[in-house]
Amino acid sequence: MLTKKQNELLRFIHERLQEAGVPPSFDEMKDALDLRSKSGIHRLIIALEERGFIRRLPNRARALEVLRMPESALPASSAPRGGRFAPSVIEGNLGRVRPAQVPPLAQELSQIVSIPVMGRIAAGTPIEAIQNRTNTIGMPADMFGAGELFALEVRGDSMIEAGILNEDTVIIRRQDSADSGDIIVALIDDEEATLKRLRKRGGSVALEAANPAYETRIFGPDRVRIQGKLVSLIRKY
Repeated sequence: MLTKKQNELLRFIHERLQEAGVPPSFDEMKDALDLRSKSGIHRLIIALEERGFIRRLPNRARALEVLRMPESALPASSAPRGGRFAPSVIEGNLGRVRPAQVPPLAQELSQIVSIPVMGRIAAGTPIEAIQNRTNTIGMPADMFGAGELFALEVRGDSMIEAGILNEDTVIIRRQDSADSGDIIVALIDDEEATLKRLRKRGGSVALEAANPAYETRIFGPDRVRIQGKLVSLIRKY
């Protein structure tokens, strides 16, 4: 069951896709729901994604896929024959609409990847380096694409404006390089692990928080090693 704000945002995204062929911007979503900051929109989108109503498409600007709508939110005229909702994939950078291929439930359930949880990661004051494997979580394989994955439990509030809260679990793709603007797991001086946004500044590396209460930290390139890039997030309620 969706909250009032989650339902309002889902309807707004669905209606904009139907009318304009592209999803609304975060500013438009924020104004439509009368929220004070975009971090609230981040949290609503994550909640809708976790509940299987929408999916964000990687490497495409403003790209959202509406997977389904609550029956109460669909007007009778828009409900497809047979009572099933047929999602469309919106490629925000190209403005094209194409039918989404929805795999049978049995096939979808069979494609589960086991992701090891490797301990805690600081989104605040850095803590000790990534710990040993503690347990595993199962996730649909087609959510992530190729690559080795691991999960970390977030401690701290320095990334709240990026929609990452204390006690969230982040899914990380293991890699040793990233683009400026990516949210990464950074290992500082081989001792401290932290979750921050990467900014490349000439020969220096900046680790940027998403909370004005925290300062950006700048290091020489030999002091920071990239351990992986954020690809998804899990939140418990």
